[in-house]
Amino acid sequence: MLKQSYPYYLANKPVQPNADLEVVDKYTGDVAARVALADRRAVEAGIAAAGNAAEAMRRLPAWKRQQVLEHCAKRFTEQAEDLAQALCIEAGKPIRDSRGEVQRLIDTFRIGAEESVRMAGQYTPFDRHPRTAGYVGMWRRVPVGPCSFITPFNFPLNLAAHKIAPAIAAGCPFVLKPSPYAPIGALLIAEALAEADLPEGAFSILPCRTEDAGPLVEDDRIRLLSFTGSAEVGWKLKSRAGRKKVVLELGGNAACIVDEDADLDDAISRMIVGAFYQSGQSCISVQRIHVHERIYKTFREQFVASVKQLKAGDPKQEDTFIGPMISAQAAERLESWIRSAVDRGARLLCGGTRDGAMMQPTLLEEVPMDEKICQEEAFGPAAVLSRFREFDEALRQANATAYGLQAGVFTRDIQKALRAWDELEVGGVIINDVPSWRADAMPYGGVKQSGLGREGISFAIEDMTEIRLMAIRLKE
Repeated sequence: MLKQSYPYYLANKPVQPNADLEVVDKYTGDVAARVALADRRAVEAGIAAAGNAAEAMRRLPAWKRQQVLEHCAKRFTEQAEDLAQALCIEAGKPIRDSRGEVQRLIDTFRIGAEESVRMAGQYTPFDRHPRTAGYVGMWRRVPVGPCSFITPFNFPLNLAAHKIAPAIAAGCPFVLKPSPYAPIGALLIAEALAEADLPEGAFSILPCRTEDAGPLVEDDRIRLLSFTGSAEVGWKLKSRAGRKKVVLELGGNAACIVDEDADLDDAISRMIVGAFYQSGQSCISVQRIHVHERIYKTFREQFVASVKQLKAGDPKQEDTFIGPMISAQAAERLESWIRSAVDRGARLLCGGTRDGAMMQPTLLEEVPMDEKICQEEAFGPAAVLSRFREFDEALRQANATAYGLQAGVFTRDIQKALRAWDELEVGGVIINDVPSWRADAMPYGGVKQSGLGREGISFAIEDMTEIRLMAIRLKE
């Protein structure tokens, strides 16, 4: 169960100046806990502390960084059920999915521990030209310095982990702002970090108002900003970030192609997960489903029947598949998109109704392509079906969006799989599975409006470090 109140963490230490941030149970709407809310002065103090800790973090031996990450993974394993219950309450995530996210949190810290001792460099010979023949070189990676992280509500544990674990592995101090909708997960990570042997100021985790978070974006002492959230916000932050490095993991509008040779039962079972897992509140949730015309009718009938069997309700119940969206306002927004599509001739196959933050799983077909439900990120339990005749037509349909995070393709034809990998304008192409699939060690990120840079521990470490060369002139 949740505690009544939680402190924020400033320079590794818990601080409880207030309990101003109410965290509500997303299913009942009741206040579940209160969290200390940091002001602008606390944010600036966290940045100053990170700056002061930069040298100590840079010099922290790899084995000590590994030890910190292993300690956290051990604590999360011991607290796994408590973490899952907290996540279920603050994010409205069904309990089975919450347990899955806790396991990913543990895995991400374990991968971080492995990568912390693998930051190797390279010997670089220069004898390819007479002018440089008397020189040799080598390079290694060094931490960029203080980082700022901003994370969203939909994966409060694992998306925070994908910033925190590589930062510690790389030797970078950081300040993290979690979502005010679901800040407790990040604070529970902070509890484990506070037990570890880290230099003072190595981390601060500060729930705060948007208007107080400006220094995380604009302060020149911050050397890297990593933001996960909406495209609209992310690109605005980049324009304010100045000369610092910026990594953006933004929105999606994921397409999934089901070709005529696909295993239909398998595709449908995976599509149920991909489209409706945690009420579709994932940037790689299946939103647009392109099905070959020869199997379209069968796919539609079986898929609709399967969607209608999904249980929506209290996320604390073990058999609940669809929980609440993060807020009634979010559900209202999606409901209005569905209504707009239907008003313009789309056919509602199932769902489309809302009760507060609870949105029934929804399928549409024959939706005009310029409707928001086709062009923007739904971020809720809704998907659009369409048919295609030729595989290249399906690829063009999948690319017909401003977003490019991941796409899925169900096919048994290796030539088509390779063509999809070549032609789809996305950061990742997932063959014979949904675009919602992610492994925590893989390079994950998007193109176009979907972002800049890659996460996945070793790839995040690359962003959080810089190459430093040493060239040696050899004297005879």
